[in-house]
Amino acid sequence: MITELKESLNGARKRLDLMGEHLDPASKEKRLKELDKIMAASGFWDNQEEAKAVMKERSDLEHSLKAYVKLKEKMDDAEVLLELAEEEDDQATLKEASSALETLESGLSRLEAARLLSGPDDARNAILAINSGAGGTDAQDWAEMLLRLYTRFAERQGFETRLLDFQEGEEAGIKSATLELNGHQAYGLCKGESGIHRLVRISPFDSNHRRHTAFASVFVSPQVDDDIEIEILDSDLRVDVFRASGAGGQHVNKTSSAVRLTHLPTGVVVQCQNEKSQHRNKDLALKVLKARLYEMEMAKREAEKKETHEGLQEIGWGSQIRSYVLAPYRLVKDHRTSQEMGNVDAVLDGDLDKFIEAFLHWRADRLGK
Repeated sequence: MITELKESLNGARKRLDLMGEHLDPASKEKRLKELDKIMAASGFWDNQEEAKAVMKERSDLEHSLKAYVKLKEKMDDAEVLLELAEEEDDQATLKEASSALETLESGLSRLEAARLLSGPDDARNAILAINSGAGGTDAQDWAEMLLRLYTRFAERQGFETRLLDFQEGEEAGIKSATLELNGHQAYGLCKGESGIHRLVRISPFDSNHRRHTAFASVFVSPQVDDDIEIEILDSDLRVDVFRASGAGGQHVNKTSSAVRLTHLPTGVVVQCQNEKSQHRNKDLALKVLKARLYEMEMAKREAEKKETHEGLQEIGWGSQIRSYVLAPYRLVKDHRTSQEMGNVDAVLDGDLDKFIEAFLHWRADRLGK
């Protein structure tokens, strides 16, 4: 076993060295110092747009450097543990070394996949919308399970989350929810989740304990910052206000604070109801609408390139991308990449790393990257 672990460690070291060549930590550290000087200069905030760009560049550089440095530390830890296990012939230390090596290889896979996040929007924050589909109460319960899944995934990634809209189901679960994800490469990591998600299980809502299939859709779009202009004319909008439903206290239930926006030229409908202020809900709804319209425009452009990249599957509404089977066996399978995971509970608890990595490699292969 020690020989196998040594070979794995050598392989991991070569992968980390290649990542070091790609990342060029020395030049990144030099650039960080330059940015720190720029930020320390007087009048730095005089130009808000330039200041934000500098702050974002620094944050991205710092994030990639930290990930690389942590992996180097894990490499050193695994090496020391393996040496101790061999010298002392200690099975407990050998097991610890094996676990450290698994963690190292997992981190390497994440860092390698992150190299593929080079799209114009991959570094942006994301807006993730979930809607229950066919399957009645089971589908609404499944939609709520997905909301928990992505919330837990965001926590694992260190993202900040905000629930923009939440509509409860009649008996259980939710009809829909909209979640804002703020963090490094949030859109790049989550973009492959857009599509139809299928759940197969023994329904807890069926007194005869039969197996049911339920569907829910997930739609991920990049948040549009001030650097992208999306023109929305007042004449193109229909604004409806209504009383918010669900939990939220007396104010939410008694005042017409919820806002629904309909973009007449495209038919896109968004709504927000989680803030107490009608104006705040309208601002957030506009933010979601801009993200949806921007994503639609990007989808059109990608469709135009479809002939050039023959075989690339469109990731959008109507495409069943993943099945989560809880009965008669337990398995999560992505139908695009064939990535599978038997630990269904871990996936439902937000462990999506392997699926995201597989999707990024799958997409890169089809784009010829």
